[in-house]
Amino acid sequence: MRLHPSFLILCLLTVLACSKQEIQADIHIKNGTVYNGLDSTSQQQSIAIKGEKIIFVGDEASVNIIATETIDATGHIVCPGFIDPHTHADQDLKKPKTSHNLPYLMQGVTTVVVGNDGRSLFPVDTFRAVYEKHGIGTNVVMMTGHGTLRNLVVGRSNRKASEEEMLNMQKALQREMENGSFGLTTGLFYAPGSYSDTEEVIALAKVSAKYGGIYESHLRDEGSYSVGLKAAIEEAIEIGRKADIPVNIAHIKCLGADVWQQSSELVKLIEKSRAEGLDVTANQYPYDASSTGLLPATVPRWAESGGKDSLFIRYNQKDLRQKILEETLANITRRGGPDKLLLVKVQDSTLLNKTLLEISEALNLPAEQTVYEIMRNNDPKVASFNMTTEDIHEFMRQEWTVTCSDGTIGHPRKYGSFPRKYRKYVKEDKVISVARFINNSSAKTASIFKIPNRGVLQEGYFADVIIFDPETFEDKADYTNAFEQSEGLAYSIINGDFVVKKGLFNGKLNGRVLKK
Repeated sequence: MRLHPSFLILCLLTVLACSKQEIQADIHIKNGTVYNGLDSTSQQQSIAIKGEKIIFVGDEASVNIIATETIDATGHIVCPGFIDPHTHADQDLKKPKTSHNLPYLMQGVTTVVVGNDGRSLFPVDTFRAVYEKHGIGTNVVMMTGHGTLRNLVVGRSNRKASEEEMLNMQKALQREMENGSFGLTTGLFYAPGSYSDTEEVIALAKVSAKYGGIYESHLRDEGSYSVGLKAAIEEAIEIGRKADIPVNIAHIKCLGADVWQQSSELVKLIEKSRAEGLDVTANQYPYDASSTGLLPATVPRWAESGGKDSLFIRYNQKDLRQKILEETLANITRRGGPDKLLLVKVQDSTLLNKTLLEISEALNLPAEQTVYEIMRNNDPKVASFNMTTEDIHEFMRQEWTVTCSDGTIGHPRKYGSFPRKYRKYVKEDKVISVARFINNSSAKTASIFKIPNRGVLQEGYFADVIIFDPETFEDKADYTNAFEQSEGLAYSIINGDFVVKKGLFNGKLNGRVLKK
């Protein structure tokens, strides 16, 4: 008997189907445009997740995936969850009511680094226990702040640490590293970190290096306040060289008219150090306004030695008041003038979203004097509009610059950094490609901070996966309403389980305190 060709084909297909590898999974993501975090192009692939891990990435035609839940990601981008290397999310994570970390989750962030700018919750083992007790929405990487150590051991005085104090800081950092800290951060622009010299930081960075940690630094100067921006970057590189430790420059920028257009020169400086074998990288938030306290933005460091009370004691002394006011005016000028300083967080609600210029005109006082009138009963934060588009683009184009938020209350970057970078700098301005944006928001960051088995869509890696709509993924927060959640995130999976489904947070706290 002669068999019909179509019957033979059907039999062959049946045999092939039966011979396919069968994969049992919890979640199957199919039909999406997949960026794996490493490659420069996307692929049409399927992803299977079992438990907390990715168990398959590839062509679905080659396997038979049987899953509890299947997500059709047609028209969407599938990529590793974003890793934010510079946040202040520890202030939310430590409180049960805000430990969901929703401002970050809705940006597609699945891991945050905390303890930046030299300020950390201390000690790490205590706060790990706090996080684990009430649960957290994102993964967290804990760092240790130099300023925190100095404040505990030396205090807020403007002086050099003694040998005994130096030894005590090193011992404290050693304990932090042994208990899970990923490295040392500094805020050399801020007191009390600003009171230290380079050798003090090198001595501490060596402790971090001994435990395989990194060094992340808010530079001593991002403008022309003290040593200057170039010298501050040279200091960071020197610390990396002498401590034999990777260096990540925090929220790299050219802050103020005195240093505008220096980005190309600074890129060459960093490239030269990298060519010499030093591991120097940077992170950057995608905004033209920085955010900090009104005090550190305007007040001379020597005047605040000992804290705010000591500042006002000096301010009320006739022989010091004029000098303080003159240097405050110089700092306001460096920031672009009083009209460039917008109050975004302040206890007196009548001052919120007003510029220093507007407040000084209402009080009929010079801007420099107005600073102290505001600070008497407030601890205000400001958005400082003093960066140029050219410098932002130049730093962003570098393959060693990764995305961060430096999220703080009152600045839209806490709610919008990653979607804003995609919307403005990928889609609109076309400064970088989609792949560069994703890679430098995931795998590259994981590599810099030595976060194992995350940041890449790869078999055996932890399943931190996001799915977003490339047409609607965008920031909604701005300087007048900084608390708007970003939109366009369809799904977020952290450690193998959903936290965002069909654009909505499901209330699950899947995050973990990560270990080196």
